[in-house]
Amino acid sequence: MNPARRCSLSLSQTLVSSLGGQTWTPAPGPARGPGVRLRPAPAGGAMGSCSSRSFGTMTPVLNSAPLAQPDTYFKEGPDQDPDKDSVEVDPDQLLRECKEVLQRRPARPHRDLVHPRSTVRYSHKHNPNIRVMQWNILAQALGEGKDGFLRCPLEALSWPVRKYLILEEILTHLPDILCLQEVDHYYDTFQPILASLGYRGSFLAKPCSPCLDVDQNNGPDGCALFSRRSRFTVLRTSGLRLSAMMLPTNQVAIVQTLACRVTGRRLCVAVTHLKARSGWERLRSAQGAHLLQSLRAITSRGHGPNQDPEGTIPLVVCGDFNAEPSEDVYRRFSSSPLGLNSAYKLLSSDGQVEPDYTTWKIRPSGESRGTLDYIWYSHDALSVERLLDLPTEEQIGPDRLPSYHYPSDHLSLLCDISFREEPHRLM
Repeated sequence: MNPARRCSLSLSQTLVSSLGGQTWTPAPGPARGPGVRLRPAPAGGAMGSCSSRSFGTMTPVLNSAPLAQPDTYFKEGPDQDPDKDSVEVDPDQLLRECKEVLQRRPARPHRDLVHPRSTVRYSHKHNPNIRVMQWNILAQALGEGKDGFLRCPLEALSWPVRKYLILEEILTHLPDILCLQEVDHYYDTFQPILASLGYRGSFLAKPCSPCLDVDQNNGPDGCALFSRRSRFTVLRTSGLRLSAMMLPTNQVAIVQTLACRVTGRRLCVAVTHLKARSGWERLRSAQGAHLLQSLRAITSRGHGPNQDPEGTIPLVVCGDFNAEPSEDVYRRFSSSPLGLNSAYKLLSSDGQVEPDYTTWKIRPSGESRGTLDYIWYSHDALSVERLLDLPTEEQIGPDRLPSYHYPSDHLSLLCDISFREEPHRLM
C-alpha cells in the first residue's frame, strides 16, 4: 500500500475535521482588496484533499482548531504569542514519518553546508550561530491551477504528498528563523505544525492573491515568518503593504524585531515577495525602495545596552525578489546605507558573484533559469559562517523544478550567521 495513503494522517487533512471539511474561495461581490470576503467552497472536496485518516505524531496538533486570521496589516507587541501553548512534537519523529511517506519518491538532491572562503568565524559558546532559511515554497493553488509546469506531472504536485517534501526540507535543517513565500496553507498546516516544533509564526496575505482565482483554493497566499521561541523573544512585528510611487501594490512584507536569548542582542528580520514577471522592473525597484525606507526607520529606533553602535539593529532580509542581479532593485539593496550584502555571493570564488540560479522551470512560454531569491544581511554587524550549497543541473534533472523529488520551482536558501564581536564587548 502506498505509504502516503497508509500513513494518511497527512498533516493538513486531519485539519479538515477542525475546519468542518471546508476550503475557501472568494465570495461574490466587489473586487477583492484588503477586506476580501471568504466563503466555504461547495461540497465535493478541496484542492489537494486526501483521505480522512491521520498521521500519528501530528494528530493532536492538527486536530486543534487553527488560529483566527488577523487583520491584513498589523503591528504586534511582545506579549501576543498565540502559538505558545501548542502541543509539543518531536522533530526527529516527524522527520521519520515524512521519510516514510516519501520512501517511494526519489530522494531530494543532496546539499552540503559549506564554509565561505574568506569568512572569519565569530561563533562560540556565548555567541552561537543563527540558522536562517529562505524559501518560496510554491503556492498549492498556483502550482496545480495556474503555473503550467509542462514537465512536472500533476501527481508530483499533489498536496497530500508535496507537503511532506516541504516539511522534510525544513525538518532536515531546523532553522532558527524561517522565511517563506507563496504560503497558502499557513493556518491548516504550517502554523500548527511549526508551533508544535517550538516556532512562533506570523503570516501576511497578498491583498489580491492570484490563488483566489483558482477553483477549490485554500485561501490567499502570502509571506510567513517563523522564529524559534527557545532562541528569540519577539519584540515587535509589523506587516507592510508595499507601495510604488505612493500607490499601494499587491505585494507585502513582514518585519520582526527579535531579541536573542543567548547574546541579549537584537536582530531585525524581514521577509518579502516582490512583483513577478518581466516588464515590472520599475515597480519592483519602487517596492524595494519602500521596504528599505521602512527597514531604516525600524532598525534605527531607540537605544539600549544590547544594541549595535548608534542604536542600529542588525538586519536580515529574505525574499523572492523576482529580480536578477542586473535589476535596479538589486542595486538598491546592495548600495543601501543599511550596509547590506547578499549571503549567496559568498559561494563564489571571490565572494562577489551571485549563483547562476535559484529557480529553474519549464512553462508554456519556455525554459526559465535565474537568480531571484536572496538572503541579505548587515555585513558590518553579522558574519556568514556556512551556506547550504545549490544542487547541480544533473541533480535537478532534465524536467527541472518542481518535480517528484523537489516540491517547489524555487530552491531553498540557508545560511548560518553570527553576531560580529564589538570592541566594547571584548573589554
